[in-house]
Amino acid sequence: MSMAVYNPFENARAQFDKVAEQLNLDSGTRELLRTPMKEFHFTIPVKMDNGSTKVFQAYRIKHNDALGPAKGGIRFHPHETADTVRALATWMTWKCAVVDIPLGGGKGGVVCNPPDLSQGEQERLCRGYIRRLFSQVGPNIDVPAPDVMSNAQHMLWMLDEYETIAGGHYPGVITGKPVGLGGSLGRTEATGYGVVYTLEALLKAKKLAPEATTASIQGFGNVAEYAARLYTEMGGKVIAVSCWNQAAQKAYTFKKSGGCNIEQLVSIKDSFGSIETEKAKALGYEVLDGDAWLTQEVDILIPAALENQITPAVFGKISKKVSVICEGANGPTTPDCDPLIAEAGISLIPDFLCNAGGVTCSYFEQVQCNMNYFWSKEEVLDKLKFTMNKAFDSVYELSLSQKLNMRDAAYQISIKRVANAVKLRGWVS
Repeated sequence: MSMAVYNPFENARAQFDKVAEQLNLDSGTRELLRTPMKEFHFTIPVKMDNGSTKVFQAYRIKHNDALGPAKGGIRFHPHETADTVRALATWMTWKCAVVDIPLGGGKGGVVCNPPDLSQGEQERLCRGYIRRLFSQVGPNIDVPAPDVMSNAQHMLWMLDEYETIAGGHYPGVITGKPVGLGGSLGRTEATGYGVVYTLEALLKAKKLAPEATTASIQGFGNVAEYAARLYTEMGGKVIAVSCWNQAAQKAYTFKKSGGCNIEQLVSIKDSFGSIETEKAKALGYEVLDGDAWLTQEVDILIPAALENQITPAVFGKISKKVSVICEGANGPTTPDCDPLIAEAGISLIPDFLCNAGGVTCSYFEQVQCNMNYFWSKEEVLDKLKFTMNKAFDSVYELSLSQKLNMRDAAYQISIKRVANAVKLRGWVS
C-alpha cells in the first residue's frame, strides 16, 4: 500500500526543498538542483529465442554532473518507473557529494524481469542498452554500474559492446565488473560493510559497544548479507532477518532470539537468493510474517531492501528499545516519518551516507581501471573505511553543532558542495 501512496521522486524533492530552505539557496540554484539535467527515455528491441521481437522500455537519467561524471547503477525490474530512476539519480548526486568523491548523480533502468529471460536474451538486452546510449556514457561522461537484478556479467556485456563500438579498451566506462576483467576486490562487500562502518562510528560516538547491541534487518541480498556478516564479526547479534521468497511471492521474517547464524542462513539460500523456509525451521528459526522484522525488541533496525518501509502508519509498531536506524536501502523512510523518529530520540543514519560504500568502491574501481593498476582487498577496504568514517564524522559533527538530525546535516553538506560547484562553473549566478 505504501508503494502506491509515496512517490520516490517527490520524496527526494521534499527532502531537498526542506534543506534548500534551511540554506537559503537562491531560486536559480534550487530549480537547477531539484530537476534532473538530462533524461533519456528509449526503447530496446530484442530478438527473443523463439524468433519474436520484444520491445523493452528503458531509462538513463543524469541528475547533476557539476562535481564530475555522472555515476549510478542500471536496474532491471518489471515495475521500474521514470520517477524511481529520477529519485535514485538525485540521491546519487548527494551520495557522491557527501563522501566527497568527484562524481555526479545518474541512474538507469530497464522494465524487465531477468528470471524470465534466457542468458542470450539478457545479453542482447544489455548490448541494446549500450547501443542506444553509446554517445551518452563514457569514463568522463557517465559511468553505469549494476543495481537491482543486474550483475557483473551484465556489466561485462555492456562494456564489451561499448568497446566494440569505440574500437578500443575503456574499462573505466562501467564499474561492478568481474574481478580479473577490470573489477575491484572488495566491491561485493562494499555497500554492506559501509553500512556497518557508519554504524560502528555512531555506536562509538554514543559510547555503545557493538557486542552489547542487537539488530533486526530487512533484506538478505548483497547489502544486508554483508552488513550482517560484519556486524556479527564485531560482536553484535542479529535477532531477525526479513527476506523475499520468490517461490511464494511474499516476504518472511526469520527469527532466532539467541542470534542468527549468518553463514547458516546464506547456506540455505535458493537460486533466487531467498531463504528456504522449511530448512530454516529445521535449523530452529521462527518463521514470521514479512513485516515482523520491524517490531522486534532490538537496539538497531537496518532496512536494507525496499523504499517506503518506515512510514507514520507503521512507526507506532517499532519497539521503544530501538535507538538507531541505519538506512541500508535507498529511501526506506518516508519524509513524513522523520519528525516522529526525531521525537522518539532515535539516531538515523541517512541512506545516501549509510549505503555510500558501494559507490565509493565503484569510484575506486574506476580509478584502478583508469591507471591499469589494481589494489589488494585489504587496501580497498582500508580506503573504504577511511572514506566512510570521514564522511560520517563531518555529518555527525554538523548535526551536533547545528542541532540538526543527521539526514538534514548530510543534505546540508552535500547540497553546499554541489551548489558551490554549479556557481563556480557559472551555471547559476
